Amino acid sequence: MEPINARSMISAAAVAAAATSGAPPTERRRRLSASALAVANQKVRPAYSPVVIAGLVRMVDLLLINLVGTALYFGYVAHGDTPSWEYMAAIFAMSLAAVVAFQAVDIYQVQAFRGLLQQFTRMISAWSVVFLLFIGASFFAKLGGEVSRVWLSGFFVVGLSALFAERLALREWVRRWARDGRLDRRTVVVGSDDNGERLIAALKAQEDSDLDILGVFDDRNDARALDSCGGSPKLGKVDDIVEFARRTRVDLVLFALPISAETRILEMLKKLWVLPVDIRLSAHTNKLRFRPRSYSYLGKVPTLDVFEAPITDWDLVMKHLFDRLVGGLILVLVSPVMALVALAIRLDSPGPVLFRQKRFGFNNERIDVYKFRSLYHHQADPLAAKVVTKNDPRVTKVGRFIRRTSLDELPQLFNVVFKGNLSLVGPRPHAVQGKLQSRLFDEAVDGYFARHRVKPGITGWAQINGWRGEIDSDEKIQKRVEYDLYYIENWSVLFDLFILLKTPLALLKGENAY
Repeated sequence: MEPINARSMISAAAVAAAATSGAPPTERRRRLSASALAVANQKVRPAYSPVVIAGLVRMVDLLLINLVGTALYFGYVAHGDTPSWEYMAAIFAMSLAAVVAFQAVDIYQVQAFRGLLQQFTRMISAWSVVFLLFIGASFFAKLGGEVSRVWLSGFFVVGLSALFAERLALREWVRRWARDGRLDRRTVVVGSDDNGERLIAALKAQEDSDLDILGVFDDRNDARALDSCGGSPKLGKVDDIVEFARRTRVDLVLFALPISAETRILEMLKKLWVLPVDIRLSAHTNKLRFRPRSYSYLGKVPTLDVFEAPITDWDLVMKHLFDRLVGGLILVLVSPVMALVALAIRLDSPGPVLFRQKRFGFNNERIDVYKFRSLYHHQADPLAAKVVTKNDPRVTKVGRFIRRTSLDELPQLFNVVFKGNLSLVGPRPHAVQGKLQSRLFDEAVDGYFARHRVKPGITGWAQINGWRGEIDSDEKIQKRVEYDLYYIENWSVLFDLFILLKTPLALLKGENAY
């Protein structure tokens, strides 16, 4: 189902607190409770997508069955003769039919990969049906005498044996991934009351659940908010979820509040929508019932989708491949230009050619971004606490040119290709101490951190539309955020390619870059 368009409901006022004049720059971190810190400090490995795993298993099945059928054909039937296209077509058709049959008997689920008896029983049944259909089709087409019975029998036995061996190996991998927490959906529940207890009990009662409930959050301090809910500890208030989700991996925020608590839910969503996580409303206790297709399910527990994490599963794989392959090609093509820029910087002023600057990455992670040095070395500003302005005396002669043409950004290709903490296309990574006058960017515009729900990029939708360079007005930062959110909501590989191709034309204008 389509997630509820809750962004239109979010219109919280921007925070009005300004940074103290003359105070040294500091990173603001919300204090968490001892119980929340205990969870956040646990070592957590990145998650694997069950959707991608199932897709890869389908591909391996298709390839494996084709290889077995082809090897048996050349080993027994062909004997060095010219390959028969009829056999090749039959092998591919049977391989494809087997994958479809396996899908029909529901063995392309991570939960199914963990088992043996049920998986193998369904596999034998589906595999047998495929061969019976082939035999029936051969009979009615009067091709039975032209098909080698030995080859067909061998294909059935060897193919099934190969599939069994593959699934045994897959079972071990899946069990290892499960032990490492790579298949868990790390979940926090909002609402530490009776509704929360019933929800957690319903989730924990399910077999083979992939949910790992980390704890509950609740704003209430009275007796309605339990210190422990369904065996899960209370970790803090709703305001703490944002900081908690930036210190440890959180995949799902699940509201146990009834839909009738609309005002409270909307106030909480205003705080949480900036996170790159799925957000759902539990519907297990609601008396108001929608059509079954209106719900998504966590096992048997019905939920309503509010926000979905952007660019996940196969989209994330495609974006990763696009960044590494296209980014690597661009790096090779521009390496002569980068060498000339490096030489010009070295001859222009003393100091290193490259410098690293602290920027906001995915989910507010602090990352080091590589750039060509454009300021005098003794006036370097790694936190970008002071914005570079027109005719800034800190900028070198070469620096002025490479900043205007954005050549100073080329070393960020190293971040894309080798470190993987930047994308070719995405919201530009702003400096962690970037300010509009005396206000940090997130204080100047509501929803600023929502642009960090995806990995930042070297170029982006805002940049090619003219919103680049110095930020000296509310409109400039608001427009950047507006265009960045549009990009996140409408991402596709073709959109990335379009932005990438338009970037050189946008850079030729050289507007707002000093």
